[in-house]
Amino acid sequence: MNKKATTAIVAGAITTALAMSPIGVASAGDSEKCFGVAKAGKNDCKAGPGTSCAGTSTTDAQGNAWMLVLKGTCEKIVGGSLAEK
Repeated sequence: MNKKATTAIVAGAITTALAMSPIGVASAGDSEKCFGVAKAGKNDCKAGPGTSCAGTSTTDAQGNAWMLVLKGTCEKIVGGSLAEK
């Protein structure tokens, strides 16, 4: 087996393992939007005027940018809010 084939097999195995992990099992019903906690460029969607969607927040902890977190954890995060700031 050549190096390219081995690399492809290993990459496929890692991808499969990650896809099957419990982290990826949470449904939309298990999560909530948490405003003011995303790092710049790491928001899940909508970050106010001048931005379009995921990855477009311009500052850390931007009050109108949100990311999905498990239900019940947002308000435990410093700066986290269930409503846009």
